[in-house]
Amino acid sequence: MKPVFARLGLSVLLLAVVASSAFAVTREERDKLEAEVRAAETAFAKTMADRDIKAFATYLADDAVFFGRERITRGKQLTVEAWENLFQGPNAPFSWKPEEVYVLDSGDLAHSSGPVYTPDGKQFGTFNSIWRRDKSGTWKVVFDKGCETCPPQKAQN
Repeated sequence: MKPVFARLGLSVLLLAVVASSAFAVTREERDKLEAEVRAAETAFAKTMADRDIKAFATYLADDAVFFGRERITRGKQLTVEAWENLFQGPNAPFSWKPEEVYVLDSGDLAHSSGPVYTPDGKQFGTFNSIWRRDKSGTWKVVFDKGCETCPPQKAQN
């Protein structure tokens, strides 16, 4: 009886290894995905400059969590409502751009971060966003949190 369980255990282990490696992306694929996330983050930031709250909403996952200064919002609708006043008026209250983008080897989660600027171009903070790629291949923000300016750290590949 034990050899059957041992073979079954080995089979499950081999299946797990094969399955996990089947979902790993190559370096070239990861570079491509990181470029996609960088482009998505840049377009996401442009929604603020364009004063377009509806476009902003298209980049949010339905279950997004945004960490604001005064409260945490859960869900796309509450996040849009919390950010609505930031889209009022002709001039954006701040802007941001991605400097660092990293995608997991699984190819389905990414982190982007970079500076947040005042309207006159002075950096006052750093944003951190976690993006998830959905089944259609579209990247959506699932977590977003800003902080006071902090120096970037370079990851080892």
